[in-house]
Amino acid sequence: MTEPNRRDPRSLRWLLATLVVTIGLAASANAQNAQPLGQRLLLGVGTHQGLGGSIGGRGYVPATAVKQMKELGLTSFRDDLPWSDFELPGRQLGFNPLLGRLDAQIKADIGPPMIILAFGHHLVPNSNPPTTDEARQRFVSYATAAAQSLAARRPIFELWNEYNIAARSNPDFNVENYVALARVVQPAVKHAAPSSPFVVGALGDDHGWKWTDALLQTGVLSIADGISIHIYNFCMNPAMRTSAEAIERLEAFHQRVARATNNPNYPIYLTETGWPNGNAKCSVSEQLAADNMAQMILWSSTAGPWLKGIWVYELKDSGTKPTELENNFGIYHFDNSPKPAVCSIRESWAFIRTSLKAEKTRPVPGVVLVRSQDGPGTKAALWSESPTKRFEVRLKGAEPNVEVSHVCQQGAGPAPGAWTELSTTPLLVTAKGQAALDFEIRAAN
Repeated sequence: MTEPNRRDPRSLRWLLATLVVTIGLAASANAQNAQPLGQRLLLGVGTHQGLGGSIGGRGYVPATAVKQMKELGLTSFRDDLPWSDFELPGRQLGFNPLLGRLDAQIKADIGPPMIILAFGHHLVPNSNPPTTDEARQRFVSYATAAAQSLAARRPIFELWNEYNIAARSNPDFNVENYVALARVVQPAVKHAAPSSPFVVGALGDDHGWKWTDALLQTGVLSIADGISIHIYNFCMNPAMRTSAEAIERLEAFHQRVARATNNPNYPIYLTETGWPNGNAKCSVSEQLAADNMAQMILWSSTAGPWLKGIWVYELKDSGTKPTELENNFGIYHFDNSPKPAVCSIRESWAFIRTSLKAEKTRPVPGVVLVRSQDGPGTKAALWSESPTKRFEVRLKGAEPNVEVSHVCQQGAGPAPGAWTELSTTPLLVTAKGQAALDFEIRAAN
């Protein structure tokens, strides 16, 4: 994992003085084209309709999940299409009652689904992972039939899920076997569904990037349409369980991929990121998880065209035990009641999805500023990178037609000249027209 920037403590003295930040409309180095963010980047969520057969034990119901995703404004979801459930005995390939929940959710047209092609088959020897030509060809048959069934929906196909993490306990999950599988599956899937991106990776935590670098050196990215990665930090030091650390690691991954492919815009999909709640050792508060997600979404507007999508893990809690990490990643509780992340994701995405160009700066150490332009207006989002560091900010001058509010906090915005708190909950500023917005920022007492 990439270590965060170590800031010189002396730089914090700058915060004792009032600092002025001017937001203009200068083009960002990562300025995008005329497409709004919501048309060039997918925002999705992980679901579990494809696991557990026709009922499942995680409490996912298609109609409820679809309603939630539409209310959030999401444009995709990610789910499993297990080989053993798609290919029934007698080599019967296709959607069946075991996959009815997933089929229903796909047909709801949330947007292009991210479909995971993965897992071995209990009736196919050497299939978890496929290590022989026979097993690989059986996997190809499954992947081909899946692509044919879903081609009209234009899904994104992702080969396996956290293959590299399985390598820690099973040496068969090595780079050579993964690449051999990718090289036979890719042409079959692309022939069956030419409009569907074929994505490799689904890389889980990879300390030191050893497995990742080995994969990049194989040249397999030349046949793929992108690479996917999962970024988590919930079990790191509490001070590191932030979106800032996750973004820094994602940007480091981007640099590795760019060097390996000689393409700074090689497509990258962040197919899992999130923060669990509950009472386990690695849990974070529901509010901090919500703030982290809002920050990640707002930051996404400043990434270059290499970032193709973010899928938050996961839509709802998969269980009810507060001490079980895997039970508590949801943005909704198990009973479908909303956590703070529901409002946070909805409001931050609504705020930034129309952005045409944006840039990220740190106007003072510890504060992030995202400034954007969406055509008719100027926007800014500001937040503290650390939950233990708070600041104060105020608008300088009496700008007309300016709205200021914190994400998901109701009430009138501060008047011009009044100081307001700046914490990990982003502050959103909207101005009509070509306005210049001046801010002052200082450390909170």
